[in-house]
Amino acid sequence: MLTALRAAAGCSHVAGTTRWCVAGCWCTDGHRLAKDLAATLMAIEEVPDIPMFRRNTAAFVHELPTGALSNVDGASDYVRVQVLTNTGALDRDKQIAVVSRFTGIIAEAADDPTLADRTWVLLTEAVPGGWGLGGHANTNDELVAAARKQIAELRAMAGDR
Repeated sequence: MLTALRAAAGCSHVAGTTRWCVAGCWCTDGHRLAKDLAATLMAIEEVPDIPMFRRNTAAFVHELPTGALSNVDGASDYVRVQVLTNTGALDRDKQIAVVSRFTGIIAEAADDPTLADRTWVLLTEAVPGGWGLGGHANTNDELVAAARKQIAELRAMAGDR
C-alpha cells in the first residue's frame, strides 16, 4: 500500500504540461500518479504478475488542507510517501530503489525537480499476521502460499485451453 500526501499551500497549475495531482494542486492526474506508484512498487518487489498482487498493490493519493503540514521554519511544500509492505518484502537494494524511484516519480509528477529534496519516503513493514486480505490476517508464509496457489490455478486454466 502506498500513500502520497502533499500540503495544499503554494499550489499552482501550469496548463499544457503532463503532471499528476490531487485536486488540481500540483499536478493534473492523481489516478495516474497512484497507478504509476503502485506499478513501480510491484516491479521493484519483483512479485509475480498475478491478480492477487495486481489487485492488492495500490496507492492512495491524499491532499492535506493548507496549514496541515509544516517544518520548523514554517515551510509546507513537502510530499510524504508512505509504503506499507509485508515483512521482508524489501531487501536493502529494493529499499534504495523504492525511495529513489518514488522520489523521481513525485518530482516529475509535479514538474518540479527541486521537490526531490522535499519528498519524504517512509518504508513500513506490517508485522506477521498484520496484512489482511480477503478478511484474513495473513502471515508472510500464508501470503506466499496464496500466491503459489493462484499461480498453479492460472497455469491449470491456461493448460485447459
